[in-house]
Amino acid sequence: MRGKDLALTLTAVGVGTWFALRARRWLQEYDVRGKTVLITGGSRGLGLVLAREWLREGARVVICARQEEELQRAEADLAQHGGHVLAVPCDVTVPEQVAQLVETVRGHWGRIDVLLNNAGIITTGPVETMTLADFQEAMRTNFWASVYTILAVLPEMRQRQEGRIVNITSIGGKVSVPHLLPYSASKFALVGLSEGLRSELAQEGITVTTVCPGLMRTGSPRNANFKGNHQAEYAWFSISDSLPGLSMAAESAARQIIRACKRGEAEVILSVPAQFAVTFHGLFPGLTADLLGVVNRWLPRAGAGGQEGKPGRDSESAWSPSWLTTLTERAAQRNNEMAPSDRAASFAQPTPQAGPARA
Repeated sequence: MRGKDLALTLTAVGVGTWFALRARRWLQEYDVRGKTVLITGGSRGLGLVLAREWLREGARVVICARQEEELQRAEADLAQHGGHVLAVPCDVTVPEQVAQLVETVRGHWGRIDVLLNNAGIITTGPVETMTLADFQEAMRTNFWASVYTILAVLPEMRQRQEGRIVNITSIGGKVSVPHLLPYSASKFALVGLSEGLRSELAQEGITVTTVCPGLMRTGSPRNANFKGNHQAEYAWFSISDSLPGLSMAAESAARQIIRACKRGEAEVILSVPAQFAVTFHGLFPGLTADLLGVVNRWLPRAGAGGQEGKPGRDSESAWSPSWLTTLTERAAQRNNEMAPSDRAASFAQPTPQAGPARA
């Protein structure tokens, strides 16, 4: 057999084997009814939406977060959906608190079947506004927290020869986007960890799924951190996060994530624009970087804000909130991104007459 024919044969066998394994997984979907699912960062945004969807699937849900008041509101929200819910205050960037969290869940329900690493932070602004602390905090929350939780649940999963781990990374872990460098760097690290874990843990009956969402309408921009020209940074980010076609509904994302977990998929990239961006970057990495360089020219300059960070809710302008961010604001109300006192306030603003200022 000639070398070319041999290569084609091996390729066909490889592709056929991949489809056979994939079909076998889908026919043997993981039954989550009665299983215990631990969701980090489950008090608001995507984490809260995921908790609701897991309850609908018949799972027992554990949510954790740092802010107890926010966690209590989330627990009350989930109680309305029925099922079994446990809310545990925990800062997942502290290994000792993670160990205590896992022990609390075991004491309550005996085991953790699914770990869903969702906790994360995002800081937006030009690189000159970022400090070493910004990079360290991004790594601590977006990467190291996942390491701590994974290492905490692995012994029992190994012992049972069964378990599921889902790591919520980002399109920013595949394509590095301007004004999001600490975030992208930490998400790239998490993607590498997640992919390597899948390869190593498969022989022990533990399935790891890497999730790379694009823009989602979770309502999270209000609680993201903005540096430099705060109002302009918040405006472009929250508008992008709200536009249909460019962003996807958090509920749709949550259903796809759970489906991928049940099927044992290796990776799921959420939203068509995100899939296109990853594919394009894989084929043309240099061109992608150059095009993003052009995009960067249109993003806000550092301005007078310097290295001071402000949350989105303190960075409002005529552009945001406005009719352009309506979908994101509604999501923020639904998904516990707003305190009760803020939910009563109207988010409708006059239609903007000029673009965000560039300092």
